Amino acid sequence: MITILRATDRIAVPWKNGGGITREVAIWPPGSNFENFDWRVSIAEVREAGPFSRFENIDRTLMILQGRLALTFADKNLELGRDCASFAFPGEEACFGVPIEGTVLDLNVMTRRGRVTAHATSLANETHSESEKTSLLVARSETNVRVGNHAFRLSPFDALWAAEPSVFSCDGEAFLIAIH
Repeated sequence: MITILRATDRIAVPWKNGGGITREVAIWPPGSNFENFDWRVSIAEVREAGPFSRFENIDRTLMILQGRLALTFADKNLELGRDCASFAFPGEEACFGVPIEGTVLDLNVMTRRGRVTAHATSLANETHSESEKTSLLVARSETNVRVGNHAFRLSPFDALWAAEPSVFSCDGEAFLIAIH
């Protein structure tokens, strides 16, 4: 089964700590919340410097869709940008984010530790085979996507949810998130 999740249909909601807004791309199981999801994918707007929300027993992976973001942890500092690989960290770890030169949009994947894991791959004009039964492809640009015999046109930040192992071909930029 394939479902298209349009960016224009998402509702902005406050972050758990109230410091910004996020738009949920997908969550499992359907109807769950911050306390009981197995996995959640969202796009956050980071406009101002501040602490990240803490999530106990959650593993987080960040990818930058737009802008640059400086992150400070107790033992490290780093900067993430559009061309950086995904970055994973424990959700209970204290993290302070500072947008560099304007608003940052980040793609945030959260998985409940011990239940599921996720792996993110950046795609640019290529084909990728995914053996996991749940995958989300999030477009970074206007993107034509083929999944088997089906063709789709995605606008920036639209997502395609495949609930079966699939071969993805895209002619734009996207992140492919495999959930296992």
